[in-house]
Amino acid sequence: MRQNPARRNALLDAAIEVLAREGSRGLTLRAVDAQAAVPVGTCSNYFRNRDELLLQIMRRTHERITPDPDQVAEIMRAEPSADLVALLLRQVRARMEADRAGYIAMLELRLESTRRPELGRELTKNRAEVLEENVRFHLDAGLPGDRTDVVLLYLAVSGMILDDLTVPEVLAPYTGDDLIGELAHRLLPQ
Repeated sequence: MRQNPARRNALLDAAIEVLAREGSRGLTLRAVDAQAAVPVGTCSNYFRNRDELLLQIMRRTHERITPDPDQVAEIMRAEPSADLVALLLRQVRARMEADRAGYIAMLELRLESTRRPELGRELTKNRAEVLEENVRFHLDAGLPGDRTDVVLLYLAVSGMILDDLTVPEVLAPYTGDDLIGELAHRLLPQ
């Protein structure tokens, strides 16, 4: 297997685009080669098979949607409040809008994981770790609310993102940022 990290990431980014555009059935090693504009067979030099590619896509989407630590540190200088939580959640939504393909690919991976037990185990582990990191971050930062509040915020914003990506007209009478503000202020203690 080839080890050029830049080429690997370029292939994974191409795979994310293919997965988001074509769905799981359209994700082939050849389709990734075509999307990445590399010679046929390049993807198979980096990934043994489609299952390995799917696992690596999961990891890459997580890298792409993880916020910049310096930006988070700057934001966290503010006083802990429901307004600060709303700002953090708005940034999650902004990252989704900036990387729609990454989020759609993650949705495709979730669906695919229902049919592929190994992917399902890895995705479950990944999402559980992400949720626990969010809870720990929230509590350690002294933000308002408890563990259950953080889980409820996670579920609500995840649902909003799902609708934004799949049926955006459902939320058309509302703005996502306003809904997030209302959610934070209604759910969290002031």
